[in-house]
Amino acid sequence: MQGRQVTTTNRKARHDYTIIETFEAGIELRGTEVKSLRDSKAQLTDAYATVESGQLYLRNAHISIYDPGSYSNHEPTRTRRLLMHKAEIRKLEIRLNQSGLTMVPLSLYFLRGKVKVELAVVKGRKTFDKRDKLDERRARKEIRGIMRGERPE
Repeated sequence: MQGRQVTTTNRKARHDYTIIETFEAGIELRGTEVKSLRDSKAQLTDAYATVESGQLYLRNAHISIYDPGSYSNHEPTRTRRLLMHKAEIRKLEIRLNQSGLTMVPLSLYFLRGKVKVELAVVKGRKTFDKRDKLDERRARKEIRGIMRGERPE
């Protein structure tokens, strides 16, 4: 269990945003949240991170309720504190104050027994940018097929 064991990825973020820079942060969780993450029962689709009074918070991340848990279960979409050095948080806060930038989680994973979040400073993409990227991907796939000797469609 020494490696990086990815439990959840935010595939929509890579489609909807242009990734500028990525960071790794720890996350403050309750026991039942960790158990749900071990079962890969989390969604990061609508999640985002904010900086408030020198602290970094993850909002709208959905970690499902742990079924065997009892009265001590957690709220699925509660705000969770992210753990980074103060200097890094200050640097991020300055970066996020630029127009059009936000911070979204790309993945949740276990690293040496601890839950980590891969965060990215991102800029939103317009619809035509998304279409252009899909067209590029389609063209690359078609070229790869031709290089392998497959017939074009």
